[in-house]
Amino acid sequence: MTVVTEFFLLGFQVGHIIRVLIFSLLLVIYCFTMFMNLLIIVLVSSSRNLRTPMYFFISQLSINDILLSTNVAPNMLHALLHYRADITFIGCMTQLYFFGALEASECFLLTVMSYDRYVAICNPLRYSSIMTRPYCMRLVVTSWLVAFCILFFTIITILKLNFCGPNIIDHFFCDFVPILGLSCSDTFNVQIETSFFSIPLIFFPIIIIIFSYAKIIVTILRIPSSTGRQKAFSTCSSHLIVVSIFYGTLFSVYVVPTRGQSPTMSKILSLLYTVCTPLINPIIYSLKNKDIMKALHVLFIRNIC
Repeated sequence: MTVVTEFFLLGFQVGHIIRVLIFSLLLVIYCFTMFMNLLIIVLVSSSRNLRTPMYFFISQLSINDILLSTNVAPNMLHALLHYRADITFIGCMTQLYFFGALEASECFLLTVMSYDRYVAICNPLRYSSIMTRPYCMRLVVTSWLVAFCILFFTIITILKLNFCGPNIIDHFFCDFVPILGLSCSDTFNVQIETSFFSIPLIFFPIIIIIFSYAKIIVTILRIPSSTGRQKAFSTCSSHLIVVSIFYGTLFSVYVVPTRGQSPTMSKILSLLYTVCTPLINPIIYSLKNKDIMKALHVLFIRNIC
């Protein structure tokens, strides 16, 4: 039995001119993603007006987006330049582990942010006493630890599989479905375990988010003035847009049946939540948030002066 020691990521199999255009576009997106998320982290850490639980969670989401983009983009860009990217077996499993853990941690962070909006709108008088700094830190640390611990058990199970056949992955990063398709072992137990872990990683968070926003909508509708309703809804509209984009792309790839779906379409959908979503998140939070725009203006004026 020949043991696979490395994999070959094919990336996008297109012509040279289109390849250069895709490479240039994705490189600009990656650089802009890093800049926007780093900018939000700097603003939240330097501005006193942004030292609230909501902006603390936004900065944690930016850290998650930076790590996710950095985990996927370099190999993807390398594959575009050299028509494929060579990655060792351990390197592929490491990328797979961090990809799954970061996606799971984003699910938990979005859930924590929905809970923060629930407390702010449905229980505003007790908001400052509930969402204290230590409590917010515990929520964030728990989100990171649970995500990375659960994915650790999953990756250990995948490492027990035998890989003795093809080692060519028709994708731009090491994803779960292509990796399991290359295994010489029976992957039924791994698929069952993955489906079992998807309940606490994906479905529990989305249930909590739906419940939180149901209570938020009921509370907003009870506000007598239209100005008050508009102001209350504006505090959670950005988060609602981010949640819709994230779970929409995630469900389209991993939940909706993909039978008959071409590899190109699968790669395009994967681009949405690995490359585009980390860029969209800071744009939505910055453009739709007056406090962040004000902090950016103050930071710019202070540096110029």
